[in-house]
Amino acid sequence: MVATALCLGASTMGFLQSLNALFTNTGRASAIIWQLRLPRIVMAVLVGSGLAVAGSVFQAILKNPLASPYTLGIASSAGFGAVAAIVFGGSLYGQYLVAGSAFFFALAASFLILGIARFKSASPEIMILSGIAIMFLFSSLSSFLQYMGTVEQVHEIVFWFFGSLTKVGWPEIMVAAVMIILPVPLLIKLSFDLNLLAAGDESANALGVNVTGIRTTGVVLASLITAAGICFTGVIGFIGLVAPHIARMIVGSDHWYLLPASALIGATLVLAADTAGRTCWAPQVIPLGIVTSFIGVPFFFYLLMKKKKAYW
Repeated sequence: MVATALCLGASTMGFLQSLNALFTNTGRASAIIWQLRLPRIVMAVLVGSGLAVAGSVFQAILKNPLASPYTLGIASSAGFGAVAAIVFGGSLYGQYLVAGSAFFFALAASFLILGIARFKSASPEIMILSGIAIMFLFSSLSSFLQYMGTVEQVHEIVFWFFGSLTKVGWPEIMVAAVMIILPVPLLIKLSFDLNLLAAGDESANALGVNVTGIRTTGVVLASLITAAGICFTGVIGFIGLVAPHIARMIVGSDHWYLLPASALIGATLVLAADTAGRTCWAPQVIPLGIVTSFIGVPFFFYLLMKKKKAYW
């Protein structure tokens, strides 16, 4: 898939030409590979794998097959952070101000949910309801700021919510890579505890699992991955929902295998969606979030119709 993504684009190149441009400075071809295509590919892999892992964790700790990084309102809060930066920040710091604000509000939402959950006991139902309330709150605030913004600001806001890899460069990739990759081994280390959560809180407690601690750790780490994934790219929907279910169909529900498999499938889906988005109507590029929705919505309905009551 990576090789295909390197070759395809507005300026189509053969495999050998792309490979040669990747390792030698061949002028225009090398510039296309290193400055345009390769950054998109690397960020697509990072974001896709990160959102998929976060989705698997959220589904485990919430015991809900329809849970995803957006269930807890994290995407809505990140969107509000981006909108606020666009409306009030102007172009002083540009992309980094928008990304930093989105990242901050995404994490703030997760800690707010954890605070509510600790006050009312960290049950999946309380966390989901809190997330829904936060999602509507930040969506309303984003709509209000968007209504008050100028035409140029509204255009930039809409583009951010579409989700895109167009503005991604190597500095953004380095920042995102650190925040996405580092939490993953910690989550894989919690695989056994996540498996036990599926049996129910009482059974997990009886087997020595600190249920509240696992949920808190899982939410924090998965929120960090989600925030890092979308702060530079905007909203990319359905990957955190679709990829874990596809992985579960292939490798089962053991999170020791499910998390890596979800990461691989999520990376493949985002990379395929981005490649399709920049080749189908070349030279125009379809925003990544639109393409992933086209992929995710049919699978969402398939999940509802096929599985019925037996989701796991």
